[in-house]
Amino acid sequence: MGDVGWLSIVGIGEGGWSELGDSAKNAIASAEILIGAKRHLGLIPQTNAKQIIWPSPMLPFVEELIANYRGRPVCVLASGDPLLFGVGATFARVLPASELRFFPTVSAFALACARLAWPEHEVVLVSSVARPIEECSRYFYPQRRIIVYSQDGMTPAGLAERLREHGYGATMLHVFEHLGGAQESVISVQASASDIQRCADLNVIAMTCVADPEMQALGLGPGLPDHAYESDGQFTKREVRAATLARLAPGPNELLWDVGAGTGTIAIEWMRADPSCRAIAFEQNPERAERIARNARHLGVPRLRIVHGSAPDALSEMQQPNAIFIGGGITTPGVTQACWEALRPGGRLVANAVTIEAELELLCLQKKFGGELVRISLSRAEPIGSMLCWRPQLPIVQWAVRKT
Repeated sequence: MGDVGWLSIVGIGEGGWSELGDSAKNAIASAEILIGAKRHLGLIPQTNAKQIIWPSPMLPFVEELIANYRGRPVCVLASGDPLLFGVGATFARVLPASELRFFPTVSAFALACARLAWPEHEVVLVSSVARPIEECSRYFYPQRRIIVYSQDGMTPAGLAERLREHGYGATMLHVFEHLGGAQESVISVQASASDIQRCADLNVIAMTCVADPEMQALGLGPGLPDHAYESDGQFTKREVRAATLARLAPGPNELLWDVGAGTGTIAIEWMRADPSCRAIAFEQNPERAERIARNARHLGVPRLRIVHGSAPDALSEMQQPNAIFIGGGITTPGVTQACWEALRPGGRLVANAVTIEAELELLCLQKKFGGELVRISLSRAEPIGSMLCWRPQLPIVQWAVRKT
């Protein structure tokens, strides 16, 4: 088994070589190939190893590295803890644990928590490295402590803009530059400041979210307020949305198809359920597809995939889903059959109907595939003169089934 432990991944901080343990130093010194960012390579003494600076994009190089050097002593230098939003996670996804050796050092997350005396288990860690900055906004909540790994020196300004947009302009940002090194410094600035300057590219941001007066925070569960979405009036309303998500039952690493996505509410709240949840929104109307993208960015899930096309044709050759929601097109020939065939065993399918024709289609589907039919009737209290009356909403018939 010559491939056992051939790839060493060493975490290195701003303190450099002197802060590494003997095992990590030996892994570096004995490597035939040494890979890292220019900054990392500059923190260690010269060795006989061939040095390679990480190229961009990185993933094709990872595949090339494995193909060309597998079984030879290779050492990769990474920042802090390589398995905490680091390159170690990339290798761990493509190689068995027996071929990997990890040598972590103190992470920037741990150092930032230490500087502020924040218990680590009470803090949310978010990375904006090679990720859209809008993803941070899904974690905003009053008094929540968040640490953000920055992409570069402009990340604090971009994060401040997101905070202002969501009603958290009173939040104080603590920007740690060169954390753990001789040049360590901290800049504290309120998100409401309009002139936040570029800082050092190597920085970490810590903040405790402070809501502006009268700002109503979005809850963490399904059923966001209807006003949270930009829409043309045609979308799954709050109470029905919550009931629909309960039936879809999002789980970690699962994929949802939102067919006839409209405003994107179901796909967006599916992805907000867990950072690992993924979704594809299928929408044939180009204006609605663009609106879905805006809603996804605003609500912190900018990586929602949007497919512009008509079902069932648009569904072909897509990754097999764990759950499917049919919000539109239930009466279109071939849509339900295509969805059922694509659904993974054990997967969940939920469809909502408003029209009588769609309701009859759900009745036929329930007889064919099984599952449950539920009729959801809602009324809202609205003014009538100086008093209130119940104003009924259009009833929804919901079909929910699990594929065996």
